[in-house]
Amino acid sequence: MNSRQAEAVVIGASAGALEALSVILPALPVGFSLPVIVVVHVPPNKRSMLTELFQAKCQVPVREVEDKEPISAGTVFFAPPDYHLLIEVDKSLALSSDEAVLFSRPSIDVLFESAADTYGSALIGIILTGANQDGARGLKAIVEAGGLALVQSPAGAFASTMPEAAIAACPSAQVMSLDALAACLKKFGG
Repeated sequence: MNSRQAEAVVIGASAGALEALSVILPALPVGFSLPVIVVVHVPPNKRSMLTELFQAKCQVPVREVEDKEPISAGTVFFAPPDYHLLIEVDKSLALSSDEAVLFSRPSIDVLFESAADTYGSALIGIILTGANQDGARGLKAIVEAGGLALVQSPAGAFASTMPEAAIAACPSAQVMSLDALAACLKKFGG
């Protein structure tokens, strides 16, 4: 994939997500051209502070998704607590309260699989730190659709289970440090 072919980025993270995302998202420059859609495993019964935290740190707009919201370029979208986040074929964002997947709602797999169906080879999928297998199946769907798979190096992850599962499911994934992931995204959307 060259930088003109990417149309969207999806990111999944769990344990250690705040630290990992704090390296990647603030590095996105003003004028970054791609939408970045993020699922972080957050407790279902309280309000997520991710949007507020990252609005203060980022040069690009950051918002929590509302159901049926159109995807806009150069914006970071966070899934709200206790809802699966899907990308519809018309490139809008949809929320679902279907059953949890791997004990998680929002589920990384649900986002990644719907994104792969919508964007195909124009999608970049990124798996970061986390303590379960969520995201491995979804990243595989992205690879099978011709998209690009990037994974945080397990050695540098707060919790290595999620990146290790993603690498096992997607041997072709590019494994890199958080700084290298940030630089790679800037190349595609800068």
